[in-house]
Amino acid sequence: MQAQKQENLTDYQIVIVGGGTAGWMTAAALSRLLTTGYRVRLIESDLISTIGVGEATIPSIRAFNQLLGIDEDEFMRQTQATFKLGIEFVNWGKEGDSYIHGFGQIGRDQVLAKFYQYWLKMQRMGKADTLEAYSINTLAPRFGKFMRPPKDMPNSPLSDIAYAFHFDAGLYAKYLRARAEQQGVLRTEGKIIDSLLHDADGSIDALVMENGEKIHGDLFIDCSGLAALLIEKALHTGFEDWSDLLPADSAIAVPCASHGDLLPCTRSTAHSAGWQWRIPLQHRTGNGHVFSSRFMSADEAQAILMRNLDGEALAEPRHIRFTTGKRKKAWNKNCIAIGLSGGFMEPLESTSIHMVQTAITRLLTLFPDRGLSQIDIDTYNAQNDEEYLWIRDFLIAHYKINDKSEHAFWRYCRDMEVPASLQERFDLFTSHGRIFRQGEELFAETSWLQVMHGQGLRAQAYHPLVDQRSEEDIAYFLAQVQKTIKKCIEVMPTHAEFIASFCDVNQRAA
Repeated sequence: MQAQKQENLTDYQIVIVGGGTAGWMTAAALSRLLTTGYRVRLIESDLISTIGVGEATIPSIRAFNQLLGIDEDEFMRQTQATFKLGIEFVNWGKEGDSYIHGFGQIGRDQVLAKFYQYWLKMQRMGKADTLEAYSINTLAPRFGKFMRPPKDMPNSPLSDIAYAFHFDAGLYAKYLRARAEQQGVLRTEGKIIDSLLHDADGSIDALVMENGEKIHGDLFIDCSGLAALLIEKALHTGFEDWSDLLPADSAIAVPCASHGDLLPCTRSTAHSAGWQWRIPLQHRTGNGHVFSSRFMSADEAQAILMRNLDGEALAEPRHIRFTTGKRKKAWNKNCIAIGLSGGFMEPLESTSIHMVQTAITRLLTLFPDRGLSQIDIDTYNAQNDEEYLWIRDFLIAHYKINDKSEHAFWRYCRDMEVPASLQERFDLFTSHGRIFRQGEELFAETSWLQVMHGQGLRAQAYHPLVDQRSEEDIAYFLAQVQKTIKKCIEVMPTHAEFIASFCDVNQRAA
């Protein structure tokens, strides 16, 4: 490991509170990009555990790793990672249902209308297969297949494969810590017992450690998780509670031994008062049960989780309580909350690590000088709020659209009033199958389509310009797409074979 750079007190001092995934992602990115005039220091305590349930990601994580100069195969080995093409939702719309929300595109869009509009017409007539038959990302998981998109086949659907990862969040944080410390980050082990504020404006001046040391800084980044040591306990920023819209408030997590095929997808299985995640890694399977304590006891929730494990439990179940929502300000004075300190959105669509990534990007875009600018702070907060609201609505859609009247929890979700922004999406889709992406929101049209249709919401009509093509022509078009996708799946290796060839944990980097 390289020797750490000597601290220059004239440098801009950035103090990160909390390690874990959020803290070390932030430290690794800032130390990689801010090489002159900045000092990054991270404070964490080995006595404080992290949540560590965010083991599933979405494709944007690849860009973050590339920004850090990370070799993907090395990363896969170091974090015991597997690949992810999407999420399978089991029993969500009603019992017995199963659909996959896959990354990437579906079919081939046409000049007059999106591919799915042509599919809607034929599906309403009973002349089209299920939606997942027209996308590699949704069909390949059914056969346990995976490969990276080949660079030498630009006209093949194989080049459209979009993927993310499942990884051990603890190992990822450890991996990033090593890189960050090589890049000059100073790690301080210890417990913070107080925060000292400036008399003039109430911003943070210094943090008081248990050993008496005072750590001063220009910018403080709160990655302390649900404890929110700086953004809430020191600055009393306030919190927006969304538990009326997303009523799950508890989770129980436990790893188990790997069993069965290594599928390239996360699985989310609905239960009577919540849902269970299954995340396959190279060395184990991550499991958890997210539920509402208003509708189910912790003992019952744990019993459901334990009897639905694929293999032997490898640890004692860990209980987590949370409130869904966000801080009223992610950036308050000279403190920015990144990760769970800024808000909690249940890991239903694997957005937690992505939101750490976008917070880091947003910070770099609006990075302050020592004076701070209120318009920069306000812009950061406005963009952060917008992102939270878009993701919130997408998560609510999974609960609102259901036909599970036998359970009180699901009746509550089905009958609750949703935000007008979400109801408008439902109405627009129900009318003519129309979906529009709002601004820079995370989830694209195909994501909304897969979830709304997969949960049981049905379009009553389709785009009228689809009728510019004959029924026979559309049927041939869909058949050719489906045939091509099927051929692509046949030539792909299995997920396990691909990992064994390129990034098995037992391999040594060449």
